[in-house]
Amino acid sequence: MVDVKIKLSALWAARMLTGLQGDTLRSSDAVSLKELIAGETAVPVTRELLLVFAILFVIPIFMVFLSVALKDKANRRANIILGIFFVGFDLLFLILLLFVLPASPAYDIFLAFVYPVFTGLVVWHAWKWPKQERVEVTP
Repeated sequence: MVDVKIKLSALWAARMLTGLQGDTLRSSDAVSLKELIAGETAVPVTRELLLVFAILFVIPIFMVFLSVALKDKANRRANIILGIFFVGFDLLFLILLLFVLPASPAYDIFLAFVYPVFTGLVVWHAWKWPKQERVEVTP
């Protein structure tokens, strides 16, 4: 049986790598790249916005490590709280792509469906964290 800490770490890594794949595809997409260079994106890309995204994107990177390093109680709480936050963030991104930015490329929409799957599984596994039985050691 795989330790829940390893599962959580792997799910955060999968979420992070999926996001990185989306960024790689967008930087390879001539249409998206031309819009970005021309400053014609739906949301203006400012340095402040890039800082916000840098902060948001580094959280899953930290969670890959923290999911194996934190003690069980803190680990469970951190994964549930941050997992719920990212499920909401990922669903908001999906809604934006589907309803606000209807000309979004298919790869973006596909990945937007995948993001909340990984973060939802983080919440699920953290929520179902097995209770540790206390073992008495007698001398």
